[in-house]
Amino acid sequence: MHLAIYLPLVVPLIAAVAARPLADRLPPVAATWLLTGSALALAAASSAVLGLLALSALVRIPLVELALGLSGPVIRRGDPPSVAVAIVAGALLAVAATAAARALWRRGAALLASDREARHLPGTAQVVVTDEETADAYTLPGLRCRIVITAGMLRALDERERRVLLAHERCHAAGLHYLFISAARLAAAANPLLRPLADAVGYTVERWADERAATVTGDRPLTARAIARAALAVSATPPGQAARPAVDALGAVSLPGLASRPGAAARPGWAARPGPVPRRVAALLQPPPRLQRVLLIAAVLVVAVAGGSALEAVRDLHRLLEAAMY
Repeated sequence: MHLAIYLPLVVPLIAAVAARPLADRLPPVAATWLLTGSALALAAASSAVLGLLALSALVRIPLVELALGLSGPVIRRGDPPSVAVAIVAGALLAVAATAAARALWRRGAALLASDREARHLPGTAQVVVTDEETADAYTLPGLRCRIVITAGMLRALDERERRVLLAHERCHAAGLHYLFISAARLAAAANPLLRPLADAVGYTVERWADERAATVTGDRPLTARAIARAALAVSATPPGQAARPAVDALGAVSLPGLASRPGAAARPGWAARPGPVPRRVAALLQPPPRLQRVLLIAAVLVVAVAGGSALEAVRDLHRLLEAAMY
């Protein structure tokens, strides 16, 4: 088989490196769609290649050849991968499938829990204000998408900043941002190399909501100030005392709101890089990013090459099996 079959296993490494620059340089809406679609496409392509590698060596086993009526010499002339490669590929595919199934189950259960939480909130309005003293604001996705804001958060912001808060959360609800986050995290569960893309999607949906809030209020510095003040208010809340009781269970689908904890996304080795909140504030203090078509097309082409390589490998294996059978 051609070496091109291994491209879908290498391209996720390139995508992981490019995820953050794409999230920073593209408009948030375009970046969210691109990163989410790329994560799903690359997860599917890499899983397909692992399956093909396992299958192409599986058909070399004499009992399988006999059972399927295949010609052993024709199969071997097709230069299939070694049995060792097939065993490793099969094991990785089993791990990926198990991880993806678990992630899908957890996200489905979390979405149901979120919907129950939303139905049990008082009133019928989309926005619910609770009397908790801790500062918090978040969106509960589901059939009844609800926005929860605590009294502590309202006191931390002035009237104009509250408009930013509401516009931000309403964008999360209207844009169904939890679907993008869930899809990207599902892809990352199937292929851990795609985790930077899932992290970038979590950032771009926040930027999407930030830009929407800036458009609604017509004041980018005000939006940046509201995000910074909300972040300070949230960071003043001791860990474990946040106002949202279901956040741990809903981590797969819940949206952190206007400002997550500034250090929440910090990772070893990345401490010197700005966190998501400073990056969001800095982006709002600049003009809105323009769509860079060359960058977008280049990213799409890279993903298309991985997908095309996987499809070509499928066709090669199909032709080989047909020749071995007839």
